Amino acid sequence: MKVGITGHQRLDRGSGWTVIREDLRQQLRAIPRPLIGLSSLAVGSDQLFAGEILRIGGDLEAVVPFPGYERLLDGRGLVSFRRYIARAKQVVVLEPRATNEESFFEAGKYIVDHVDLLLGIWDGLPAGGLGGTADVIVYARSIGRDTIVIDAASWRIHDDK
Repeated sequence: MKVGITGHQRLDRGSGWTVIREDLRQQLRAIPRPLIGLSSLAVGSDQLFAGEILRIGGDLEAVVPFPGYERLLDGRGLVSFRRYIARAKQVVVLEPRATNEESFFEAGKYIVDHVDLLLGIWDGLPAGGLGGTADVIVYARSIGRDTIVIDAASWRIHDDK
């Protein structure tokens, strides 16, 4: 089964990542095997998901929004990006769009279009810019993609199946 991720890069409360990681693990445990995870490997939710996919023995497919995307990352985020790219079974690098935000949205739509299930780590608020978590979830729902949202605001899980 193919599962994709969309989600926030940062949380207002840092301790939330611990709770979200456990919620993510519970969701991934329930998904039939073999498991293939698609991620753009952005800092935060995408990298957390990539690590969990690999930890449980799934295959990782990286969807890079545009060539040179890694130049937007630094520090631990860049180190993690490089580690996950090296471990990915497949790396898809998309053609750049007119803006980074358009490229991010295209990557999100690519993931939605190529999975059976989308997991979203989302606070329920509108996207801060084109291609944010809300935009990808709205797109997934508009095409009828099964979507499970892990609520980043209160850390409750909502199932949209």
